[in-house]
Amino acid sequence: MSILKTVLSILSLLGVAGTACAQTYNDYPIQGVPFNEVELTDNFWHPRLVQNQTTTIPIALNQCYSTGRVDNFKKAAAILNGTNIGWFNTEYTFDDTDIYKILEGMSYSYQMMPNDKLKAQMKELSDIVAAAQEPDGYLYTARTAGQPGHYHAWVGPQRWEWDPNLSHELYNSGHLFEAAAAHFTATHDSTLLKVAMRNADLLVDQFLKGGLAYEPGHQIVEMGLVKLFRVTHKDDYLKLAKYFLDIRGINGPGSLHYEYNQSHMPPAQQSEAVGHAVRATYMYSGMADVAALMDATNYQSAINEIWDNVVGKKYYVTGGIGARHSGEAFGLNYELPNESAYNETCAAIANVYWNWRMFLTHGDAKYYDVIERTLYNGLLSGISLSGDHFFYPNPLESTGGYSRSEWFGCACCPSNLCRFIPSMPGYVYAHKDDNIYVNLFVQGKANIRLDSTREVVLSQSTDYPWDGGVTVKIDQTPTDNPTFALRIRVPGWAQNQPVPTDLYTYLDSVDTAKLSLSLNGEPVDYTMEQGYMVVRRTWTAGDSLSIDFPMPVRRIVANDKVAEDRGKVALERGPIVYCLEWADNHNKVLTSIVSDSSAITAVREDSTFRGQNFSSMVTLRINGGEAIYDSQGNVTERSKPLEAIPYYAWANRGAGEMAVWLARTPARAQVSIDEISHTDTLVIDEAQTLSSATTSTYPSVRPSSTGQRWPSCSASRPQTSPPSMARRSHIVPSIPTARPTPPRPPTIRAIGLPPTAASPHGAMPTQRSFRSWTRPTMCSTWASIPRNLPLATAIR
Repeated sequence: MSILKTVLSILSLLGVAGTACAQTYNDYPIQGVPFNEVELTDNFWHPRLVQNQTTTIPIALNQCYSTGRVDNFKKAAAILNGTNIGWFNTEYTFDDTDIYKILEGMSYSYQMMPNDKLKAQMKELSDIVAAAQEPDGYLYTARTAGQPGHYHAWVGPQRWEWDPNLSHELYNSGHLFEAAAAHFTATHDSTLLKVAMRNADLLVDQFLKGGLAYEPGHQIVEMGLVKLFRVTHKDDYLKLAKYFLDIRGINGPGSLHYEYNQSHMPPAQQSEAVGHAVRATYMYSGMADVAALMDATNYQSAINEIWDNVVGKKYYVTGGIGARHSGEAFGLNYELPNESAYNETCAAIANVYWNWRMFLTHGDAKYYDVIERTLYNGLLSGISLSGDHFFYPNPLESTGGYSRSEWFGCACCPSNLCRFIPSMPGYVYAHKDDNIYVNLFVQGKANIRLDSTREVVLSQSTDYPWDGGVTVKIDQTPTDNPTFALRIRVPGWAQNQPVPTDLYTYLDSVDTAKLSLSLNGEPVDYTMEQGYMVVRRTWTAGDSLSIDFPMPVRRIVANDKVAEDRGKVALERGPIVYCLEWADNHNKVLTSIVSDSSAITAVREDSTFRGQNFSSMVTLRINGGEAIYDSQGNVTERSKPLEAIPYYAWANRGAGEMAVWLARTPARAQVSIDEISHTDTLVIDEAQTLSSATTSTYPSVRPSSTGQRWPSCSASRPQTSPPSMARRSHIVPSIPTARPTPPRPPTIRAIGLPPTAASPHGAMPTQRSFRSWTRPTMCSTWASIPRNLPLATAIR
């Protein structure tokens, strides 16, 4: 209670504590248990929380200083004070947000692991940000520190005028609000909160009360305003969040009305996920907030339909979303390519935000099935095991061109990871009235306040995600009324359902007869409600519930409408999706076959993973095969032992082949040609015409009695894939060089958006390109073989 008094006294100094809202607002029927009330002691997540504070945040902070992001604020402050130390000089108008996101992550990390150095760094950054704010509350260094007559190309003539397109002024504000709420809660220092409130008050005056109708080009200000409302209780902030949603898709000034940023129609009328995946899921999260707090049922109805569309037709088995590099966008229904999949790390984070809010609304375990799949796979893959290299996109297949980067020109993903990872403990538990939800299985302890007078302390013991044994112990019960219900989620993977739709199914079936739940070592009855085992009783300290979720290796197949994955299988054990990587499979993966009869054994790695951090990883040993040509030129299979690793751990040992979806038969694998001798005669067949949704077909290469002769040289397939994404900038595709009798290239259809529809933080690519690869010069008669391969041209 002393902390609450401290917070209220500070808010009183700000002039907001005790201010009655003009009306009473509701909230989510279920409440999450705050991350700072959950202490993790496991061997999977706890080391990552420590690593985030000791490695990832310092790296990101150093990048912000060395790349001029911090200097932009100092330059703006100097100009406001009548001096000049330089002009805004970084790449993007949203570079301010990297400071805000890292500050948010530092605040979360500080709450769990107090650190004087971290606190001092936050104080320094907060003061630097505050000094750059204009007197009326406007804060946007690209304008304040911009050189007159030479503003950044995305800065409009007037404030916010170009926000529907490129300026990102409101996007910057949204991240400022989230950082300020986190920083104030963590430190009780009001410096950054005052900055955020002045900026929010300016937006209220100009938009909500003044009638400006520039819709946010990149959503997140809606979520930020709700967080600011929760801290300050100023209901104008909540009303403004709804206002920004309400004006979207109407004929406001500057409205562009295109799917790329979901402005093609009012949000309440939308039913399909389209356009930029991060912008979309940030908007859906904001819609959920407004729906819950303001009874905006039309917004809730819309995101219910959109959720069905995403999880039923546009969701990767790794938990990623956003199929297309072009626009970093959702594709068509069932358009889920593997090698060209975008699956931005920020989109995975945003998808967790959205599904968490859907759970708080509906209380159904299916939303946590999505959260868990995304969390352990498509989100965690965005950061290296060492915590200092990152992925922007997260493909499900690679021919060797993907590698992790230390930083990006558009650094949204590293800074987003800085803020998400320390908040992860806040997704483990939730409560409603006298119901406690155990949603994720992580060893540690939690303090859960059922109401103002009743507190429950419980702890988990588990080796999840490698072992399905979980024990939940009641360490402390309320003294006045110790009767409550424990709701333990039964993961979809433990019920023969990888996702809560028919998009993916298990090839094999496991007996899911009633799971055995024990109380203090004795069987106990429970009821199943919305995917939860529910035990209601009067508890005493020391009571414990135990369950063991079996973790066999499972084979997943995709809905037949997903053309890319027909005839293929993905491997999963518990919540972990696996992949084959070059380093464990003789440098070749794409020729591999995992037939329906291949024996698969789970093996515990007791030492560090191939010299990397985080030990005790479970890998899979497979009696598999690879596709080859027999002496008659037919494709056949020969045995080959294979090894699969968790998908999140790939690309930590250098670049090479990788695949999540594996051929079940030789017909669906690439064919190994390593055994073809230089005396063989080869024929090169023309590739099939490729669509935008199928980008992995190569021309076939096989022995033949007639055809082109192959000179003596190595026959390994050249490596071609998206270039390393160390810098998110436009990449000019290579131009094929004329060679003797090349095969006819596949048809390439231009895909993209109008030039004005810029990529989230950069210029939008307007077409999908392809490259050619050629044999080394010693093999001069080898024909150029074109490949439809989208390049990494999109900037977030």
